[in-house]
Amino acid sequence: MKKLIIFDLDGTLLNTIADLAASVNHSLKQSGYPEHPENAYYMFVGNGITKLIERALPENKRSKEIIESVRSLFLSHYDENNTVFSTPYPGIPELLTMLKDAGYLLAVASNKYQKATEKLVTHYFGDIDFAAVFGQRDDVPVKPHPQVIEDIIKLTGITDKSEILYIGDSNVDMHTASNAGVEACGVTWGFRGHEELASCNPSYIVDKAEEILKIISGT
Repeated sequence: MKKLIIFDLDGTLLNTIADLAASVNHSLKQSGYPEHPENAYYMFVGNGITKLIERALPENKRSKEIIESVRSLFLSHYDENNTVFSTPYPGIPELLTMLKDAGYLLAVASNKYQKATEKLVTHYFGDIDFAAVFGQRDDVPVKPHPQVIEDIIKLTGITDKSEILYIGDSNVDMHTASNAGVEACGVTWGFRGHEELASCNPSYIVDKAEEILKIISGT
């Protein structure tokens, strides 16, 4: 029986791609580099902000100094504009409420930096009492390293890993679950899709939020 349900944020709980694209394109334009169409960002995201900026920059402009400069512009813009277009995926608010009411522990494990992770979770899901909300933190390796999952386990006290389900939309998430030794569920409505998820052999792949409740409850 599952007791702890851990969710990825971008591409799983929230569709954040438009705000991410707008802020990166703003930063690229300010720095004199070419912008990208919004759909290009589906393959840029997933490994944290620094990697996002690196992927968006021209290949010959990916020095540490340039990445840091564009990243700084991005953070300033995104902090002020990260709730303009972002929205929960269909059925997600209802799913979280049902899980909360049923007594499950809920947590968020994201590669988005901590400040923005906390802001978005509070803004869109302020009525949900999450046991932990972790984004990318200083001196903590990003997913697929399992450290974020291990930190949530320590915080919640759910040490039996068979009682944990990790839910995400990308191969990064599926590998994170595998590295942490917990069961994984892939969602197809996010940034990557069924083929990438299936290549990682998760225990479950779902197309709709309500399917997650059925998996957890065993119905």
